[in-house]
Amino acid sequence: MTAKLTHPTRRALLKSAAGAALATPFLSIRAAAETVNLSMLAWYGHAEPDVVGEFEELHNVKFIPKYYTGGDNMLGLIAQSPPGTYDVILSDAEYVQQLNAAGYIEELDPNDYAFDDFFPEFQRFPGHWKDGKLYSVITRFGFLGISYNAEVLSESDAASYNIFGDSRLTGKLGHFDWHLPNLGQISLLNGNPDPFDLSDEAWQQVQDSTMALRGQVGGFFDYGGTFSSLKNGQMTAFAGIGDWITGVLEKNGANVRTAIPEEGGLQWTESFSIGKGSRNQEMARKWIQYITSPEGQAKSADMAAYPALIPNKKGWVQLNDANPAEAKRQNMVLGSRNAIDLIREGRIKYRQLPVQQSLEDWNDFWSDYKGA
Repeated sequence: MTAKLTHPTRRALLKSAAGAALATPFLSIRAAAETVNLSMLAWYGHAEPDVVGEFEELHNVKFIPKYYTGGDNMLGLIAQSPPGTYDVILSDAEYVQQLNAAGYIEELDPNDYAFDDFFPEFQRFPGHWKDGKLYSVITRFGFLGISYNAEVLSESDAASYNIFGDSRLTGKLGHFDWHLPNLGQISLLNGNPDPFDLSDEAWQQVQDSTMALRGQVGGFFDYGGTFSSLKNGQMTAFAGIGDWITGVLEKNGANVRTAIPEEGGLQWTESFSIGKGSRNQEMARKWIQYITSPEGQAKSADMAAYPALIPNKKGWVQLNDANPAEAKRQNMVLGSRNAIDLIREGRIKYRQLPVQQSLEDWNDFWSDYKGA
């Protein structure tokens, strides 16, 4: 007997498809869509889940990070890579001009970013613009001063860079191993109003003052070494760093602090650019918009790898709502004296590249100092 052939109705097919969808609830258009891999060149921490997790989930993105330490290392990595290797590039502000001059970053549209929400000091940040065109967007910043073990030194001890020569620090003074912040601080100690714009005479005085400290120095450290040597008491004080390291330690119970001395402090500044030739420029733009939004700014300020101040005023409000203790610890409370006042009072100078000397001059001296 021949079996009767039947053809499923359209209704039966739809019912069957619906049943299959219910049986596999995690299948969706979004899940089936191809994940966008977004490459990021940055300091450690910027592509970790506490910062990018929400954005990755929202946009079906996976960040592929390449981490570096120091602007010179960053430039070297880009120079050795084909155009388009990095979709987004986080750089210290003083290196944006070099990135732009070398053709490593794309021009940005200022209208894409909420600069009106930023404090006035950061709406047209120096070096991020050239000839009225935008190339990088500031995302976070912090102050460099004297970082110290509060069980050994007091806040009044840390009121001047002269503490670096104190007998209590002999063999216990550490340097974060990067010439710009360390030499900039010694330049402030010498009374230079612009610590990076030095005559030949002033530059020689900075070298002499720095070399006079060599007997105090217990070591030159990278990020991990700086972190651990402050934590375990190997070093009592550090030049060249700030709350971006002591803040992590402090939040985990270590009795360490950073003070801005009477001679002033330096500001480090980080910003995002879109890498030249990126194939994911639209998603890169969305990322910069996200990390400079109030929500993204609050995450950036409280980043697990190292905390920072943020330029978006609405981000301050968001941080105070989400983590008022951290907002207070970092001096980001509106309506009271706060971190912005230090800038407006002139106590903070932007870290820059040398103006009258070459970067190689500073780097060569730093090498000589380390080897002395």
